[in-house]
Amino acid sequence: MKIEFVAAEAEAGAKAAIAVLAPENTPLAGAAAILDAATGGALQRAIDGGRFTGAKGQTLDIVAPHNVDAARVILVGSGPSGSFGAEAIEVAGAQAYQTVKTSGADVLVLKLPATSAELAAAAAFGVRLAAYRFDRYRTTEKPEKKPSIKKVRLEVDDPKAATKAFKRLAGLADAVIFSRDLVSEPANILYPEEFARRVKGLTGLGLEVEILGEKEMKKLGMGALLGVGQGSVRESQLAVIQWKGAKDPNAQPIAFVGKGVCFDTGGISLKPADGMEEMITDMGGAAAVTGAMYALAARKAKVNAVGILGLVENMPDGNAQRPGDVVTTMSGQTVEVINTDAEGRLVLADAIWYCQQRFKPKFLIDLATLTGAIIVSLGKDIGGLFSNNDELADKLLAASKTSGDALWRMPMPPQYEHNIDSPVADMKNVGPRYGGSITAALFIQRFVKDTPWAHLDIASTAWKPNSTVPTIPSGATGFGVRLLDRLVADTYEE
Repeated sequence: MKIEFVAAEAEAGAKAAIAVLAPENTPLAGAAAILDAATGGALQRAIDGGRFTGAKGQTLDIVAPHNVDAARVILVGSGPSGSFGAEAIEVAGAQAYQTVKTSGADVLVLKLPATSAELAAAAAFGVRLAAYRFDRYRTTEKPEKKPSIKKVRLEVDDPKAATKAFKRLAGLADAVIFSRDLVSEPANILYPEEFARRVKGLTGLGLEVEILGEKEMKKLGMGALLGVGQGSVRESQLAVIQWKGAKDPNAQPIAFVGKGVCFDTGGISLKPADGMEEMITDMGGAAAVTGAMYALAARKAKVNAVGILGLVENMPDGNAQRPGDVVTTMSGQTVEVINTDAEGRLVLADAIWYCQQRFKPKFLIDLATLTGAIIVSLGKDIGGLFSNNDELADKLLAASKTSGDALWRMPMPPQYEHNIDSPVADMKNVGPRYGGSITAALFIQRFVKDTPWAHLDIASTAWKPNSTVPTIPSGATGFGVRLLDRLVADTYEE
């Protein structure tokens, strides 16, 4: 789908859909008023005859009157006029696309006169995210089920400035889409070595990528990570991604670590069959880190950053890790494996230690689809934030408000530490049923030195099977990419 910024045009086309913005509970103005006058008041009559108020995300879709050169006209609610900004217009652009994507119209014309270049770019960004569709394995889909929109034209006062403003957001959209693709791929296609190969393909952006195999990880003593993958015929991998955008390429980097369990059966502690197919998404943390590194490289961010991906499969096999096994982590600490389905924290234990030992980052953020408990706590729209550092936590919360990737800070009470004490090892990998996301975070914290650290449990947000968010079609969300990009842009670039 092509997106372009153009000056106002007299004609849209017989198979075009025209979209105009309408603020909430406000008389039609701007492009909407002009179009209403051109239609002899048809838009206002349609509003008067229904329940359209202009609320954010609301639309009114009518067949274009005979004197309008278009197939359809859509009013898109932009919310209260006083609160109109980038987030509102992003949603409006997405909602306009969602309304007509399978209508038969082949062009969407979004009229945005007197709109700044930055806001016009945000509208186009919303369209890009809304238009995402993972359909590479569909071969018999009927034409009427497929999106018909082939081009989106945004009519603005200064097309050149809007095109320039969109350049950065286009790179961010590419990064989110890359992340969504990784999460959406089936596990027979995207296993650890294939994930690593796709990461290697990003070197064209200027990223440096290094892949460690099982032989290298064994030498490093990564018994926890390797233990998770030992039941799979697929070799575990550790991907190291570096972006050196600071003036001094050797300056201390910031770091992101992602859980990349490409498929999680639960291992010997086998999961129930119902819903297990969604465990292709258990590498959502690694996908988010990959997308974030993609975004930083795409916009040439002035920062040094490293991304570490622990890539494994957790399978039940004669050689699989057993409940009761004791593994030795890279840190030297030992872990009694009580439940092989609590594997993500084992992967992170070694990946986080490796990151600190090798790169000594300013701070470290890990992202993981870690616990079902976080879904019970926060539902499906908010990720859980755990941290040993208030400053880092506050910056993440601020970035979450402006990026759209919502977070809520969770407690890490030290009195819960005893829940993961083991009688035979330094710790066990699970605690009691209650407070499961908290004990998981406390487990990970035992592998963090003095580094400012945050753990993002995104099990609640990485996958939306029935999404109602205009910018997120049902399925993979790319949660975390925009969050980390915003965090870096706001607080850590030179």
